[in-house]
Amino acid sequence: MKKRALFLLGLLCLCLCVIWPGQAQNTTSAVVPSPAATGKITGQLLDSLTGKPIEYATVALLPKGLVKAQDGTLTNAQGQFSFNNVPYGQYTLSFSFIGYDTKQSNLVEVSAQNPVVTAPTMRLATSSTKLKEVTVTSLRPTITYEADKMVVSVEGTALAAGRTAFDVLSRAPGVFVDPEGNIQLNGRGGITVMLNGKLTYMSAIDLRNMLESMSAENIKNIEIMTNPSAKFDAEGSSGILNINLKKNEIRGINGSVQAGVNTNFKQVGGNVGGSIYHRAGNWNSFLITDLPRRVNNREGVFTRVFDSKDGLVFIDQDTKGQSKNLGPPNFRVGTDYSLTDQHSVGTVISFNRNTAWSDFLSDSYYGTTAGQPSSLVDADNYTTNTFTNFNTNVHYTGKLDTVGTTLSADLDFVKIANYGASNFYNYTTYYTAGKAPEQDFLYTNTENGFNIYSAKVDYAQNLFGKSKLELGVKASRVESDNDSKFYFNNTGLVLDKNRTNHFIYDENIYAAYANWNSTLSPRYILQLGLRAEGTQSRGESLTTKQVTNREYLNFFPSFFLQQKLSENYHVNYSYTRRIQRPNYGNLNPFIIYRDPFTVTQGNPGLRPQFTHALSVTQRFFKDYSLVFNYQYMQDVMSELPILDVEKALTIYTTGNVDDSYNFSFVGIAPFQISKKWDTNNTLTVAYNEFRITALGERQINAQVLYAFQTTHNILLPSDFKLEINGTARGPGASGLYKVGAMWWVHLGLRKSFLNKKLDLTVNLNDVFRSYRLRFDTRIGNNVNDFDQYLYMQNLGFSLRYNFSRGAKFDPKKRNNNLEELNRT
Repeated sequence: MKKRALFLLGLLCLCLCVIWPGQAQNTTSAVVPSPAATGKITGQLLDSLTGKPIEYATVALLPKGLVKAQDGTLTNAQGQFSFNNVPYGQYTLSFSFIGYDTKQSNLVEVSAQNPVVTAPTMRLATSSTKLKEVTVTSLRPTITYEADKMVVSVEGTALAAGRTAFDVLSRAPGVFVDPEGNIQLNGRGGITVMLNGKLTYMSAIDLRNMLESMSAENIKNIEIMTNPSAKFDAEGSSGILNINLKKNEIRGINGSVQAGVNTNFKQVGGNVGGSIYHRAGNWNSFLITDLPRRVNNREGVFTRVFDSKDGLVFIDQDTKGQSKNLGPPNFRVGTDYSLTDQHSVGTVISFNRNTAWSDFLSDSYYGTTAGQPSSLVDADNYTTNTFTNFNTNVHYTGKLDTVGTTLSADLDFVKIANYGASNFYNYTTYYTAGKAPEQDFLYTNTENGFNIYSAKVDYAQNLFGKSKLELGVKASRVESDNDSKFYFNNTGLVLDKNRTNHFIYDENIYAAYANWNSTLSPRYILQLGLRAEGTQSRGESLTTKQVTNREYLNFFPSFFLQQKLSENYHVNYSYTRRIQRPNYGNLNPFIIYRDPFTVTQGNPGLRPQFTHALSVTQRFFKDYSLVFNYQYMQDVMSELPILDVEKALTIYTTGNVDDSYNFSFVGIAPFQISKKWDTNNTLTVAYNEFRITALGERQINAQVLYAFQTTHNILLPSDFKLEINGTARGPGASGLYKVGAMWWVHLGLRKSFLNKKLDLTVNLNDVFRSYRLRFDTRIGNNVNDFDQYLYMQNLGFSLRYNFSRGAKFDPKKRNNNLEELNRT
């Protein structure tokens, strides 16, 4: 907050230097140089005592003999500044910044013989008069817009206080996260998630676990990119969510320790962990660790009707399940070393391992007459799985000159391993007289892993003062080995060759992009980009000898235009083309057994999905916005229930359906009800349409989705802070499924102690137990209905202590992204 305040103060000083002198009478008779020929002035500003760069200082350009500034600017993170298109002549530079004495330079001259002038390095001395730091706490996040994204500022808001990163992400405008961690944006799935511009290398549920262990107070902002620029990987049909963590601004040591406990009223979970940051000399390092215990419960009712040649078959299932997930201390550690003020290298290593124990119990009633079953199958499934994720990144960041030319490079290696085993115990009871009970025991052993290699280089250069060119290349390789064995276990382990499969998958992706951004005028900013991605893949089942080779090259253009019609009305236009490649596991033809009536199977013939996305964003009075999105999707990937009506078997797979359309309107409206009561509201209206051929019939699944999110932050007496978050969603559509309406209310209460170093937070989620998942599909007379409650009602307590010992410094920025691992 201090840094932001200094920036605003610096900007205010700049405006005063440029505008205010113009109101005074100029008594000097000097002549302004002719603008017929121009040059450039650059330089740097340092602290006279420490020698460190001074950021956000005001630099005014004054023609010789004049007191009115001809131009002005602010210094960057390295204390550098530049003036472009400066008419030939002699000038004085005036430097000012809060807490420092104002200083002027000697005359510098721009001429035909010397059109580019580097002014002598200036040093400012601290003023004898000190200003007290003002801390401003906002109740709600501030939302700003750039050409290709919406930025939700979280740092310093009440929303972040005492919350987790998952809490903040799930409350972002237009974002919906289901209990399994799958994310939707504006009513559509296919979201790519990044952390500090770098993909998180985790499945949906593992990503959720990581975000739940991360304090929201470490988050600076969340970037929502429905139409990302060509600089980003084209993967992700509905866009990118990028969580930017706060930079370490303390020289010395700072961090936090925390512990929490929660219950869903069936099991008790919790976690302990902490973070520590250290900067000394040219080193800047951090360590984040977490020891979790995650718990989940579920119960549901499934109803199925099969229209077989002999008549209807009815299956009614009552299910319940529970799981617990335990991990050793997971960690993320990194360090950066500044070679010089302009060049740095570093590395980040993360390790995540957890073991999950889960059981899923179901009673399935089978019969040819509704409500009159002829048999009962009691299926008890018990699974143990250990997941390991090791990820390392090496990076370089360099500033090649004083006018904004940068070069960065990243090398990534990721290794993922999964080891699992499941026991299936099926007990069948017949209600027909004289038919004896039966039992069938099965066992599976699964082992799969991924190695991911990636390298990329990015280059950026400012052109002609108001334009920027970005270029980059990337290459990645994925190696996947999946060995799944299935056994009959009635009289001992006997391999079932029909349900055993060893699948190998390799993939190479080569990419290059060019991105150009230019300020055409004070009213227009234009950005154009083009990205090319070539994909080569080979999938081979060693068991069936089936081989699937793919090779394709695709181009992904992007267009962004910002238009400022007035101070209170801005419009952004954007278009991008995106791709969503199949999840690696979805390409594996292995059959995953659930019960005698339900299996899941991969699809090696699955094709990538392509999306054309158009967006128009209108902003009113800076705080209010109305967004129109249109998406046209080709070869849409969706979960499909394939019905074997003769065996009364449902095979769930991922397949390509026909083209799909999506229209959505999103309105964002923050309001301040009172000085101590602030609210942010998001209304989404979306139309989804899917066209599918199933069982020889043409199906059109269309639905208008209404969703409303509201978050209230209230300051109570004795410095208590209350948050109320409510969401209501109407019926929706996804592939063949109709999705039922749902709603929920979450509450949170926070209190700080010890001069705000110790935070106690109490959360109660899903207050009314209303967060239920309902899906159904109809194909002719065939029916699949699901109604599940995943015990989202949860009471939690957390305690966090923040410590700090050091002084402020100005950190460097870096950005990296990698998309391959989201598809594991």
